[in-house]
Amino acid sequence: MAETSSTPKPIVIFAIGTQGDIRPCVALGQGLQRAGYPVRMATSSNFAELVRESGLEFFPLTADFQAMLESDRSIGDKGMNIRAMIRIFRERYSSWAVNWVQEGLAASEGAGLLIGVSNSIMLAKALSEARGIPFAIARLTPCTVSKFLPPIMLISSQKKQIGAVSLAAHYLLFKLLWDVMRPAINGLVRPQLKLPLYPWYGPYFGDLHRSKVINGYSRHVLPRPSDWTEDSQVSGYWFLDQGEWQPSDELREFLAAGPKPIYIGFGSMVSSNAEAFTKTILDAVKLSGQRAVLATGWGGLDGKEGPHDEQIFFLHHAPHDRLFPLMSAAVHHGGAGTTAAAVRAGIPSVIVPFFGDQPFWAARLNSLGVAPPGLKRKLMTSEELAAALTATQQPAMIEKAAALGRAVRAEDGIETAIEYLRSWNLLPPAAQKATNEPLMATAGDA
Repeated sequence: MAETSSTPKPIVIFAIGTQGDIRPCVALGQGLQRAGYPVRMATSSNFAELVRESGLEFFPLTADFQAMLESDRSIGDKGMNIRAMIRIFRERYSSWAVNWVQEGLAASEGAGLLIGVSNSIMLAKALSEARGIPFAIARLTPCTVSKFLPPIMLISSQKKQIGAVSLAAHYLLFKLLWDVMRPAINGLVRPQLKLPLYPWYGPYFGDLHRSKVINGYSRHVLPRPSDWTEDSQVSGYWFLDQGEWQPSDELREFLAAGPKPIYIGFGSMVSSNAEAFTKTILDAVKLSGQRAVLATGWGGLDGKEGPHDEQIFFLHHAPHDRLFPLMSAAVHHGGAGTTAAAVRAGIPSVIVPFFGDQPFWAARLNSLGVAPPGLKRKLMTSEELAAALTATQQPAMIEKAAALGRAVRAEDGIETAIEYLRSWNLLPPAAQKATNEPLMATAGDA
């Protein structure tokens, strides 16, 4: 970006999580940088290459989800056990947070805006208080209090969970989140920054509750609740396109050899028994008669890259924005990022949740008619998965998925998010536009 006297102070995005958490934040950072705002990304070192290749400045933040999941594959099996997950993540965040203040101060030096994402929100908020820097929240899943939209981390269906029940569930979620983060934030971050500690119930009923929030998902997938305040807005998805990727010769040959296959992959999720899980999936593909591309990812599936047979092809990973338009459907874990990619491509989904918000997105896509009911991973049989694969090939579901994809592709979530930040006076109203070419080519419409 060309340096000028009007170049604003850097924006720092703090993000902790998996690929599905980091990639949309990088995309938002690219959009801000194209609009003329210097952008820094504070995240774990395993994403340093992605951040730098995307044209953003990288700052390390101790919080490597990939290393954590690879070192203890049993975490995936405990995903639906809220008590176990609270214990695991409380201990892990406490160990990571030892370095957070030093790293956060380095990343936020001279910044004009700090944006906290997911479980880095309280760190970014503390740094903003200590340095007097404006602060905002970015979310990939909704967490704003509502009588009409219960907290999706606790309730996978919106039916019969409105009014007082929904509000009570939000307060319970905030207490659970504070139980996870309290040792890291009250025990380490805020004392080191010489800030007052939060009370026993946490920060969610004070100024954090009144912070400006941009929600990076589509209103066509989940409408904005009517009782949200103007401080929490839905912008549309933030897609990170990697236009330089092309299928290998082997994959190209496989794709050309028959009808569009179904994608099956679980991204950043891991399995304690990937071999058995993979066998269930392979048997389901055989039963369904479909062709399939299986992505092993961080370790959810087990297979050697290349053609398995004429019906199945294994690969390690590929950017969803490029691969999904080549597929007829996608079987995945239901993470916010993968769900968004499947929706954008206009293809049906089959969701096999592991933990967190994933059961909600499974229920949501099913209610929209673009996915069969979500499957329970530990109990899933090859016959159940085969039936779900067959359901994705029905004309009604194909048509609904295509229509939803067109609606999502018509949105500009990144530009809308930037406009909200400007309207809240968190960004200068007229930054100097970047003069360089776009940082990365975008994929064509799916």
